[in-house]
Amino acid sequence: MTFTPFIAVHGGVGAPKVFSDGCESATARGMALLSDGQTALAAAIAAAVVLEDDGRFNAGSGSSLRIDGVTLETDAAVMDSTGKLGAVAALQGFKNPVLVAEAVTTTPHLMLVGEGAMEFASKRGFAPHPGPGPLAHQRHAEVMTAMREHDYSDIPDFWRTYDFKSDWNFERPYDDVFAMCDTIGAVAMDAQGRFAAAVSTGGSAPMLKGRVGDSPLPGCGYFAGSEGAVVATGIGEAIIMKMLSKTVYDWIAAGTPVQVACERGVALFPDEIPVGLIAVSREGTATHDNREMPTHQLSLAAR
Repeated sequence: MTFTPFIAVHGGVGAPKVFSDGCESATARGMALLSDGQTALAAAIAAAVVLEDDGRFNAGSGSSLRIDGVTLETDAAVMDSTGKLGAVAALQGFKNPVLVAEAVTTTPHLMLVGEGAMEFASKRGFAPHPGPGPLAHQRHAEVMTAMREHDYSDIPDFWRTYDFKSDWNFERPYDDVFAMCDTIGAVAMDAQGRFAAAVSTGGSAPMLKGRVGDSPLPGCGYFAGSEGAVVATGIGEAIIMKMLSKTVYDWIAAGTPVQVACERGVALFPDEIPVGLIAVSREGTATHDNREMPTHQLSLAAR
């Protein structure tokens, strides 16, 4: 039995809609692989790589700086309905963390973090990160200004009372330094009915060194199983507490229409918590968010 391939891509809740052309390019790349008979996992990863390389999205080349204005740490993960799963967290120095996450699927492990992930990526020969771009510096400057002025309209409220100076863990001194919450992601179904998800992020800002959000955690930032695939974006800590992707997947598996499941998932959060979802099942793709989120969807039959 063959199925009509689908793919959906998002560029992160909070990213402007004008970035949708990047999502279109990513979706087209993934669909080209699906059209060629390749797997859902290959298509989702290829789409994620396009967005990592774009530079405008908070992943790969466009990753956000941490509070010190120097450190870049990225998270990424891949998963499919055949049982493949690989993730990396707090990875520094590599251009395409989603490819490193894919490489983890060839090991006995499911996740590598920090220095171990970096040494693994180095031994596998992955390309180095080009360093923070102008958008990363601009975003960092905006976050620092907001924190100095106690303007939390675009920064999670828990930073209002948190004494991060006492927990400062960067090499650059605190006194020398003085909302982003985007993730990119893709979900796909191939002609064999296999589902896959791929996610990548430069983290949320502000954030301490070593902070890990929902993106590399299965069931939180992503999930893929025999009935579909789901990817989330937003405030990672809030998404983790709801196990959002697995929650939405379970609704889909129980027969909830995929669009309705995404809408129910977003409705779990108050409006002040930015969150978005994309999902795919055999009935098609769906997206929903409570903030602006560039997305694009394609099916083979609709091309």
